[in-house]
Amino acid sequence: FPVNLGEDCPVFENLFEFCQIYAGGTIDAARRLNNQLCDVAINWAGGLHHAKKCEASGFCYINDLVLGILELLKHHARVLYIDIDVHHGDGVEEAFYFTDRVMTVSFHKFGDLFFPKEIGEKEGKFYAINVPLKDGIDDTSFTRLFKTIISKVIEIYQPSSIVLQCGADSLAGDRLGCFNLSIDGKFLSLWIYPSLCIIANVTGGGGYTKENVARCWTVETGVLLDTELPNSMNL
Repeated sequence: FPVNLGEDCPVFENLFEFCQIYAGGTIDAARRLNNQLCDVAINWAGGLHHAKKCEASGFCYINDLVLGILELLKHHARVLYIDIDVHHGDGVEEAFYFTDRVMTVSFHKFGDLFFPKEIGEKEGKFYAINVPLKDGIDDTSFTRLFKTIISKVIEIYQPSSIVLQCGADSLAGDRLGCFNLSIDGKFLSLWIYPSLCIIANVTGGGGYTKENVARCWTVETGVLLDTELPNSMNL
């Protein structure tokens, strides 16, 4: 358990139990995928992508994504990690920086130390991809970039498993975000699962306007399960 807790990682009651629940959810999701018990597994409580091996960071205490990917690697030669949080998926990138068995692709805000220039090293060189996005990016621009980049990545890398971090702080109106994405535009990123039939482990992530987060992940659950949600839900 990380002992280096910064100012953006407050200590609260039952903190370790909280970490056990969300991290255990992502690990269990990966195990179910490995055992072919499902084709897609969702853990909206997960996606805490900033945590490092010996350091908590950015409200992230244990990096469940790294643990889930390590579990998937027991059965999959190549895992693709995609991050659409407004912030950089630095903890996941760092964990797999020197390997070609995991390709990390992070779409996030450019500038103000948000956007790194790393591309990976040693066996992992060119397997860390970072996509800089300016404030105010809209659905049209984001969707075009996402589909162009990810379709090429999948074509070349040919992963057998995908881990997708769906941070909702990339939505318009988020208290800490700066993008102009709608829920309709954001869930288009989930086309990778139904259209390519690659098993997927999907998690939550950032999101600081609670009503938007709830709506977004509800809609995305419907998309992943190919279920039409009733109008009475007022999403």
